This record gives sequence, structure tokens and C-alpha cells, in this order.
Amino acid sequence: MKKIVTLVLFIASSVVMAQKTKIESGDFKFLAGVKEVNVEFDYSNLKLMKENLTEEQYVTNRATELNEKKGVGDIWKKKWQGSKEMIWNPKFLELINVVSSKEKTNISFQEGLTSAKYTLIVEVVWIYPGWDVAMMKQPAKVTTNLKIVETANRSNTLVVMSSENAPGDQWGSNFSNETRIGEGFAKTGKTLAKVIAKQIK
Repeated sequence: MKKIVTLVLFIASSVVMAQKTKIESGDFKFLAGVKEVNVEFDYSNLKLMKENLTEEQYVTNRATELNEKKGVGDIWKKKWQGSKEMIWNPKFLELINVVSSKEKTNISFQEGLTSAKYTLIVEVVWIYPGWDVAMMKQPAKVTTNLKIVETANRSNTLVVMSSENAPGDQWGSNFSNETRIGEGFAKTGKTLAKVIAKQIK
């Protein structure tokens, strides 16, 4: 009986709110025939946790907590600061390109393509890191606004899509908040690539 209860709790803890996507304006049909899209990530308005903390508030609170408990808060802070460039952005780019290739849309999404006609801006709005303690866990969630603008005329926004609560998790245990969040970025990139492929085929 104890094993059954544990299993039920494990399954319940693994259930996440489904990712919600919505095209707020425009469509992706103009990308038909486009070979490359510049990508930029914007974390300037990022909020975290259910309390909607600013990133500065979250990092300060978390670092203090970890220093008091384990003395590793400053180490964690450095890891967090490097996560955008080392985990989150690459995960998004990896999956959007993998799925774009599979779907044969032949679009390359990369940072630094300043000569590309279009730029995809990934505005990261909200992150919930989730948690993992052996048999009980809660996946991360990542909410973004995704918009494509003309690179040479940023005021010309061609399409805007919202992506809410993209789940971030891996099979088995994953005790790193940063890597769980990275999987949320991967899910966001994968979903966007599928939406684009569906519209331009």
C-alpha cells in the first residue's frame, strides 16, 4: 500500500500545466523561402516564481538561502548568471533548428545574423524553476513572448506569438534548476518550429 501511495504522489507531482501558445498578431507565412533568421534573447522584463520576483530579488534571496544552508550561494549565483548563455539560449536554438530541419523548412535560426532580413526576439517573461527531491518533483515552466521584426526596421513587427508555461523536465532525476529551465527553453523552440512549419508548408 505504501508503494502505491508513493507512486500516486510521484505521478501527481509530475503533472504540469500544459503549454499554451497563441498567435497574438500576424502569421509566419512570410518565412516561406527564407533561409536564415537572426535571434535575440531579451531578459530585461523577467519575473520569477509565483510571487513575480524580479531576477535581482530572486537571485539575492536564493543565494542568501543557499549560503545559510550549505554555504554555496555565491557558487550558485555564478552558475545562474552563466545559464543564459551556456544553457537556456543554446537549448532554444538547438531545438528550433533540429525541428526546422526535420520539418524541412530549411530555416537557420542563429544569434548574430545581423545581415538577416528578419529577427526573432525571444522575450523571456516568467520562469518557475521547479524542484526535484527524489520521488517528488515539479518541472520548470518558461513563459515567453516571441516576435519577428524586420532587422533593419524594428518597429515593423510581422508576427507575435505567446508561449505560456512551456514545461522543463528530463527523464529520471534532475536536481539542477538551471538545466530544468533549459528544457523549458528547448520545448519553446520545438513548439515554435512546429508552428512555423505548419503555416509555411
